[in-house]
Amino acid sequence: MKYTPAQIANQLNVSTTTLRRYEEQNLIPDVPRTPSNHRYYLPIHIQAFITIRILLKGYEIPVVYEAMRKIKTGDIKQAFWLINNQQYKIEAEKMRVDEILLMIQSTDFPKYKNVTMTDKMSIGEVAEIAGVNTSSIRHWEKEGLIHSERNNENGYRVFTIHELRKILVISSLRKTIYYIEHMKKLLDNLDTKNYTQIEQSFQLAKEKLHTQLMIQFEGIAELMKYVKLARMEQAKRE
Repeated sequence: MKYTPAQIANQLNVSTTTLRRYEEQNLIPDVPRTPSNHRYYLPIHIQAFITIRILLKGYEIPVVYEAMRKIKTGDIKQAFWLINNQQYKIEAEKMRVDEILLMIQSTDFPKYKNVTMTDKMSIGEVAEIAGVNTSSIRHWEKEGLIHSERNNENGYRVFTIHELRKILVISSLRKTIYYIEHMKKLLDNLDTKNYTQIEQSFQLAKEKLHTQLMIQFEGIAELMKYVKLARMEQAKRE
């Protein structure tokens, strides 16, 4: 069967411009044209579009684009590894959230990832521990979420273990708590050791990761359908 761009755009609830953009980015198989030079799509193109749309809900855009390009060129194994790496990252993030929540609740907080904590850590040290950029820490300080002291000898920022706890909370929940005021209230609870809302927020963060994981697997299901069609087309050419 043959489909016009308008028919596919209607079916997927996107614009024909979006379909054209995917084509221009080399994400789908080459599009044939009619004798009058009008493009038309085949079932494999429809599946490619469906795959892109669902993958974009669960994976990073550059990864989706690169994986689709790999499939177009026949490098299916590498496409799978790209997707697999994203799933590894979401698992690592879940483990990190679990680990940080336990650590925050602990009164003894001497080490994290074999790094010894002190009350005079540099911005680079806390950034490495929290897995964020130093620019993020500077931004959070500017917003009043955290506070640093200054080293009397060189004037550089230094952070205490208490402030590091705050940084770990922010780094874990920044994708879940969108408003600065909400984050400030949560950090106030950390100061008073009222962990109820903090635990609820971490649970929400984990639920978001669970949802993303489900969407990722839905994307994989569509990806496998697309790969099957791509292999069939390749077999015909051979």
